[in-house]
Amino acid sequence: MTVLVWINEGTWRAAVDAARSHARAGDEITLLHVTGDDVAEAAHGAFVGLLGRGHRERDPGDQVAALSASAAAELMDAAADRLGRPAVRLQAHGHAEREVVHAAEGAGLLICARDGDRHRPGPRSLGPATRFVVDHAPCPVLLVWPEPPPSLPQRPHP
Repeated sequence: MTVLVWINEGTWRAAVDAARSHARAGDEITLLHVTGDDVAEAAHGAFVGLLGRGHRERDPGDQVAALSASAAAELMDAAADRLGRPAVRLQAHGHAEREVVHAAEGAGLLICARDGDRHRPGPRSLGPATRFVVDHAPCPVLLVWPEPPPSLPQRPHP
């Protein structure tokens, strides 16, 4: 079975730890990180809008994209080290939620971590991209808390 682990900057440790706990010895693990193109595109657009065209060598969009790629590679290295077993590394660019759903086709399990409000359980404990993935994933999803879950509120007896 293929286990796909979605690696995010703020929650990757919990997702990797869940993969270590739930993947069996014969399972193939794929670590997936998605880099959004929006920040590099915004930097490029600001440069072109403010300073005009014709100075490609000073375009910050390329520098931002290079920094993003470097940070993603470091994150993938850290995730692979924490996993402690062989894993396929997959880096994608674009809208995270769509790339994750696309990569999950054919997977036996998708592991991701909650990335919203971590102070109470409920729908707001998922960010928009994670909510989309949970709603559209073509395989079973293991959704984990990035830290110990909050306690449930006391409810009166009916």
